[in-house]
Amino acid sequence: MLVIYNGVFENGFENPRFASVLGQIGLAYMFAALIVIYSKSFKNTLYWLAGILAGIGILQLLVPVPGIGAGVLTPEGCINGYFDRMILPGRLHGKVFDPEGLLCIVSAITVTLMGSVAGHFLRDKKTNDQQKIKTLSLIGVSAIALALLLSIFYPIIKACWTVPFNLLTGGIGFMLIMTFYWIIDVKGWKKWSFFFRVIGMNSIFIYLFHRFVDIDRITKFFLGWTVLWADFGVLFYTLGEIMLVWMLLYYMYKKSIFLRV
Repeated sequence: MLVIYNGVFENGFENPRFASVLGQIGLAYMFAALIVIYSKSFKNTLYWLAGILAGIGILQLLVPVPGIGAGVLTPEGCINGYFDRMILPGRLHGKVFDPEGLLCIVSAITVTLMGSVAGHFLRDKKTNDQQKIKTLSLIGVSAIALALLLSIFYPIIKACWTVPFNLLTGGIGFMLIMTFYWIIDVKGWKKWSFFFRVIGMNSIFIYLFHRFVDIDRITKFFLGWTVLWADFGVLFYTLGEIMLVWMLLYYMYKKSIFLRV
């Protein structure tokens, strides 16, 4: 399915791309789940998290790429791209590297593990809501601060999933989880989230649907006249496209049609 999503038929089976966002998510989740399941304690999970982060940092900063050197975080110079060119078959999205390549998948495991850390504190029955909010906030702020501190000499780069990028992403994730936990679970303000729940229940489906169905053409058929409204028309058109997709998801929601992997 991932190779089909990447357009293997469109390219006539020539030089297909094997890496993908969904593949990265799936593999990162699988390995993170194995670590959490087979770690004998929460502390061991933290050791795995710290170890992978340290390993990524060492590879990206200290291991030299032949003919270029160490710590060169450019598309050609980053160790991620070197591994992709040497090992990953098929076409690379960035020609000399792939943002969902092999080392990027390993790096993404750490962000997934951070999610398990957040889940650990949320499930802790020994702490009350306020303590959970404080813990999540402290971890989130600390991760963001550490990412910004490291970025002085180790840039925040999404394309090669540097350690500061992972920490920044994880820290923001902790803050968002804390915020929504406070709003939905503590305060009980839930009705507003229905719009997003409908999307979330079929997130994989709509991700693939957008690839295989020309939503923009359908929207243009109904709302193409909005171009007469200049910038406001662009906004209205975009909102209309979102609502068209949402209505499909709402129909599936009402019929209890949920496509999962």
